[in-house]
Amino acid sequence: MTDTSSLNKYTTTVSKPDSYPNYFQLQRQLRSLIDHYLSTEHLYDRLQELPIQFANPQPRPWQSINWHAIERQQIVGIDPDVFLAILVGAIETEAPIRQYTQTSRQYLEALHPQLARFVGGTIAADGSLLEPGLWEKEERQHTPALLKIYAQLTGEKITPTPHEARSYQPSGDPRIALYRHGLHRIATEYGATCLYLWLMAHTTGALQAVLKELTRDEINHMTKFWGFGLWAYPETSPLQLCRTLLQTTKKPSYSRDRSSLIGTLQRMTGVLHWQDWMWTNRATFAYTCTRILQRLWSWSNSLTPEYLEGLFGERF
Repeated sequence: MTDTSSLNKYTTTVSKPDSYPNYFQLQRQLRSLIDHYLSTEHLYDRLQELPIQFANPQPRPWQSINWHAIERQQIVGIDPDVFLAILVGAIETEAPIRQYTQTSRQYLEALHPQLARFVGGTIAADGSLLEPGLWEKEERQHTPALLKIYAQLTGEKITPTPHEARSYQPSGDPRIALYRHGLHRIATEYGATCLYLWLMAHTTGALQAVLKELTRDEINHMTKFWGFGLWAYPETSPLQLCRTLLQTTKKPSYSRDRSSLIGTLQRMTGVLHWQDWMWTNRATFAYTCTRILQRLWSWSNSLTPEYLEGLFGERF
């Protein structure tokens, strides 16, 4: 399976938003983007590629971008200063990619070495990194891309101040620890997908072209992790999922040493300057998150145990 086989046809069909779109125009634009970039066909294609990437990892190539064509007038439907503040928050969140990948690798390496290598690369006997994993190779393009956007829009360069990513916390039950970590990993990929796709609806031209590549990466990774999780934990019920999510909300503030979805939400609303968003921005973002989740849930329900076993074999 290749990325271009299922997605190239989408790159020319998504209409550009109006210069000053209202709520309903933005909603239609978002619906169009979600229907294109999260089609069932594409989600299946991204998941089916994962075992192929285990054997022959190949980074997804970005389409050519005219960085010098990015300009402030390509921001639509959102205050430019708020847009820039969101960029800075995204940069700080994306920057510690090495910490993310190595933490995930540690949770995975004893249970599924292939996915551990996919996310965290090859490690020497002394613990040093010999080669980054494919997930890192693709994700590490994001911070430089966002920095280029910021510099092009403002004429200024900024030095990112990345937050401290959560560290690996050993557990007496590695399978349960991976389950909890995996939920958080999928949630962050889902959040990034929602944010970048939402920003796509507020941009045109070369600026939108960059955000499209970021969105495609996040959808790609989210789909792979989601499908792998369903294969690895087929016994998961909605009740168990809700119970686990509630357990991760007990800590009221963000901590790098403990997974807390409430803490993460608090941190993200701060770094993305949620308090400065207009009501239309908040409403369309909520719409984006809801519609994407509905699309993913429908696709997820179609992934039978037999289909997943055919992709990944026997479970650990």
